[in-house]
Amino acid sequence: MIKYIQYTFNRKTGAKMRILLCDDDILIIEQLQKYIESYFESNHLKCPELVSFTSGEFLLADTEEKDIVFLDIEMPGMNGIYIGNELKRANKNVIIFVVTSYSEYLDEAMRFHVFRYLSKPLDKQRFFRNLKDALSYYNSITAKIPIETKQGVYSLPALQIIAIEAQGRKVIVHTTRQDFVSIYNMNYWIEQLPKNSFFQTHRSFIINFEHVTDFDHTTVHLTNHQVTAYLTRRKYSSFKNAYLLYLESMR
Repeated sequence: MIKYIQYTFNRKTGAKMRILLCDDDILIIEQLQKYIESYFESNHLKCPELVSFTSGEFLLADTEEKDIVFLDIEMPGMNGIYIGNELKRANKNVIIFVVTSYSEYLDEAMRFHVFRYLSKPLDKQRFFRNLKDALSYYNSITAKIPIETKQGVYSLPALQIIAIEAQGRKVIVHTTRQDFVSIYNMNYWIEQLPKNSFFQTHRSFIINFEHVTDFDHTTVHLTNHQVTAYLTRRKYSSFKNAYLLYLESMR
């Protein structure tokens, strides 16, 4: 009978991010921890809190925030597919890396929108590239953007901003919550928004790739056609390439 052990490494750095490692192979846990610490050290960054588990049961019993999870698929008891689905059900923004030797689980893992699929044995440089992408994505969805209006200031995560639209002299910030009339112009918003997830498609529109439903040579539809933005023809190619690159970084 396998004994489940919970290993906790609290760095106590004051960082808000939590990275969770779940694998029944302690050597893999130690390798993941070593690679993560090495990445942050080499980039002169504070390492977040690292919390490791040797079973899915212990992972799901954790009641604190789960920002990035490295998840094995083949584990005794609850397998990684079940765990991944439960994590996404609790928090659709959790960033999940599937770490396994079994490629046949790839299709099932993709169903709960796994961020990356990492094969064992782990390649350090590939691991670093994927962790960098994950941190960029994490920053884009957690960074709060202040929206200043004549009525007050509202702070929302960048992920909730659908698009910025210039309507005559007004600048409208379309969000998943409501629309706001900003006191700032389009140039301000171009500088303010994360470059990896926002794109100016037209002088009157800045859109969030996260909310793109579809597009053609002249228009971009967002949030199931609730918002439609103009797309300048000369920007079509650069927009398409930037959008595909964004999608690739989210896989």
